Amino acid sequence: MRYLHFKLSMPQNNSWNNKWSGDGKDYSIVSKFRKSSQNDDLIPKILAGSYYYSFGDGWAASVDVKEVDAGQASKIKKNSLGFCGYNWMVDSIIRHQEIRAD
Repeated sequence: MRYLHFKLSMPQNNSWNNKWSGDGKDYSIVSKFRKSSQNDDLIPKILAGSYYYSFGDGWAASVDVKEVDAGQASKIKKNSLGFCGYNWMVDSIIRHQEIRAD
């Protein structure tokens, strides 16, 4: 198995104090991929960088991706507060290697 860690942040916002209420908290998802030639081709494309999405209202999200081992994946899952309802971003990254609002 291969594990990819997706970590959410909000680097741009238009809140009254210029801070996201989730600053400093861990919003992560770990996706598990079986070893296969299809996934072995896909994973390097996903790991190609950080993903940015502008909501068009002054807010923007960033999703950083890295590969982790099974032990790290377990710790990340235990400590994560979820993904704030933005799981669709991870799905889009896996499907399109970019964040799209389908």
